Amino acid sequence: MHPEQIKQLILAGMACDYLELDGDGQHFEAVVVSAEFAGKNRVQRQQRVYATLKDKLATGELHALSFKTLTPEEWSAQRG
Repeated sequence: MHPEQIKQLILAGMACDYLELDGDGQHFEAVVVSAEFAGKNRVQRQQRVYATLKDKLATGELHALSFKTLTPEEWSAQRG
């Protein structure tokens, strides 16, 4: 898959304040910033992102994705 395809799937499935995705066609890394993550732990945040990609993960079309999940406040603090 192309990174832009994955990005569009995530954006179609959840509201993102910021989304950066990079990859080589096999392995992908993303930064996902969403207010939806407020009050959720790391696992719950990952589950939310994976839910937007479940069809591609189930077929094996997408199999290697790592990401950071942050609230807008966490993102702002991290960027200084």
